[in-house]
Amino acid sequence: MVKESATEAAKKIKMIVFDVDGVMTDGSITYDEDGKEYKTFNAKDGHGVVRMNKSGFITAIITARNNGTVAHRAKNLNFTELYQGYKHKLPALEELLKKYNLNLENVAYMGDDLPDICILAGVGLAACPSDAVKEVQETCNFISRYGGGKGAVRELCDFILDAQGIEKEYIVCEGPNR
Repeated sequence: MVKESATEAAKKIKMIVFDVDGVMTDGSITYDEDGKEYKTFNAKDGHGVVRMNKSGFITAIITARNNGTVAHRAKNLNFTELYQGYKHKLPALEELLKKYNLNLENVAYMGDDLPDICILAGVGLAACPSDAVKEVQETCNFISRYGGGKGAVRELCDFILDAQGIEKEYIVCEGPNR
């Protein structure tokens, strides 16, 4: 569900910030017998983040957990900023705003659970996956048709790029018979 205010808000976005568990993943946390944690990410979501980077947006992750898999994913997708181990996420966002001289109206944030509400309540574009908790959905002006780790990130990225009139890039296949 996209509220009327979301399209106008999307036109002002310069930075897009994501939670991880339940947003970039489906919220599952898998451990092996040694306690090593594993996460599964969506490739289409990743392409959305890459497109945001290539289009000049600041991309960031703010997550309460501290995980090497997240650091690897952030590096692989060239996220501008990574904040891990932030149980209270608002100070991390305030740091980002100061560093890049931005206002809350220039920020899109996607979260899925109660600790995200403190940020969602203030940003220009407050977004969540379709399977976010009810209180988060009530706070957001963009609710994806997709669940966390299932395309919600990509849908938000495409929405912002479309609202700002940024063309989609297509890779043309090369080779025999092309």
